Amino acid sequence: MTGPGHVVVVAEHVQGRLAPVTWELMTCARKLASILHLDLASVVLRKDARTLAEEMARRTGVNTWAVEVAGMANFHGETQRLSLAGLLPELNAQVVLGAHSTSGLDWAPALAADLEAAYIPGVEQITREKDGLAFWRGTHFGKLREEIAPAAWPLVLTVQPGAFQAEPPVQSEPGEVTAIQPAAPSCRTTVLQTMDGAGQDAGLGRAKVVVAAGRGVGQEENLEMLRRLAGLFSSAALAGSRPVCDLGWLGYGQQVGLTGATVAPSLYLACGISGARQHTVGMQGSGFIVAINGDPQAAIFNLADVCVVEDLTAFIPAFLDLAQGVSAEDDT
Repeated sequence: MTGPGHVVVVAEHVQGRLAPVTWELMTCARKLASILHLDLASVVLRKDARTLAEEMARRTGVNTWAVEVAGMANFHGETQRLSLAGLLPELNAQVVLGAHSTSGLDWAPALAADLEAAYIPGVEQITREKDGLAFWRGTHFGKLREEIAPAAWPLVLTVQPGAFQAEPPVQSEPGEVTAIQPAAPSCRTTVLQTMDGAGQDAGLGRAKVVVAAGRGVGQEENLEMLRRLAGLFSSAALAGSRPVCDLGWLGYGQQVGLTGATVAPSLYLACGISGARQHTVGMQGSGFIVAINGDPQAAIFNLADVCVVEDLTAFIPAFLDLAQGVSAEDDT
């Protein structure tokens, strides 16, 4: 890699607001810029990007491009990717960072192909090795961690939400905002309409205890014992991982994870959940985590405060019997 260049953060925004992961991306970008001796820049793509770009520049002190593209009233991965592919070479972007989210995974791989760049998804950690940078990511449903070194530049990364701590707003002068209005790119798809999906269950957001079901519960009928488990607590809700919701066992409003709700209850009971990052990103802020799984190598145990290695169809009924016995003694 030669010559001056930039580390570029592609801001993530939802419903007209910058998403929290955007500030985490900036933390990661600052570390890379310091190691690689590159300048920082950020990009906001939206039909009316100026307001969010000004917020980005004010909070980070980084020069920001407001890319106002016709047809970007709603997110469209193809439009975003083609617009970035036209802008980033002008910035001499050596590293491009996006969120490891449903939207980031839409545009980032194709952008890497457009730029003939190396692509590393799901980055959780950066280390400095003797031969250069190394990036760490989870693999095999979180059971293993993978160390990857780029063999080519530029580099496109998606960063796992929660992997880097967001820094407070800078006290320096705001960055400069440059607004551009490129022509809408020629796309192979068109967004006809955007509709709201099933919303988050209000009880899930307020619950102090969340009992979460994973594919390891085995069958839909076993959810009944999880409902009984949740019933032991005065403020509890039943939730599920995406596979459980995809199977129709629970509604998508009860899904926790990257494409579902983010919760932070006082107690999180993970039942039959493997611990894939796509799920744990939605519950890692829980106060106390108990994991029940028959697989002693389950990745969820790396996050849990209490690990129960047992078949949940044996453990949970025994626990319920014990709890009911204690309750009966208290009543006498």
